[in-house]
Amino acid sequence: MMASFVLLLKEHEDDEVVIYKFGPNELQMGRIKLNKKTNMFFELEPVPDSNQSQKFYFDRAAQRLARCVVKEGGIFPDKAAFES
Repeated sequence: MMASFVLLLKEHEDDEVVIYKFGPNELQMGRIKLNKKTNMFFELEPVPDSNQSQKFYFDRAAQRLARCVVKEGGIFPDKAAFES
């Protein structure tokens, strides 16, 4: 299995939502939004990468943000990464 890496860069955060750019690097990024009230994730822009399925980076970005909610007490860093 290939290792996967997803970079997340925080773009905006307020009491209700947090928005991150996400993707394999800073040149190929989509945008994901987490509604903090409902814990629902929304893909605002897909990552422009023809080599991966549309959900590949989104699923991993969502997984990383879920960890912020569950294990890190709702603290959302300016920069984060999903690595496996």
